[in-house]
Amino acid sequence: MIRPIYLYGSEVLRKTCQNVDLNDKEAIDALVQDLWDTLAVADGCGLAAPQIGVTSRVLIVDGTGMVEDMPYLKDFKRVMINPVILEESDQKCDYSEGCLSVPNIYYDVTRPKAIKVEYYDENLEMKVEEFDKFCFEGHKKGDTAIVYGESSS
Repeated sequence: MIRPIYLYGSEVLRKTCQNVDLNDKEAIDALVQDLWDTLAVADGCGLAAPQIGVTSRVLIVDGTGMVEDMPYLKDFKRVMINPVILEESDQKCDYSEGCLSVPNIYYDVTRPKAIKVEYYDENLEMKVEEFDKFCFEGHKKGDTAIVYGESSS
């Protein structure tokens, strides 16, 4: 189901998010489907549960729309449930970022070049992966929705 995207200033974007109960697969599947459905009609590469009004630690990332600039994202799609950033590289990179909760605003930020993330995928299998950080900074704090631009570290 396509849900409305909550905009900057919405209270839900300031609430502390909770870990998802991994025993409730039906609710997880429904939330993940709603995220994909909503992202499909939005102009973005990722969406977190708080952005559709749900204070759960779930996010999706779809880099396939950015292959012209970043060919390595050709098949990059992820569902991340209860993600935790384990490591950040010391090397920094500059990125131009936007956020679906702050539409039509883009700005340059400096981020660590890579991160290592532990999360559960849509099959509830634990994963640990290292990623280019371009899509994840907006969700860095883990238990709260951090709007792009509010965290400069």
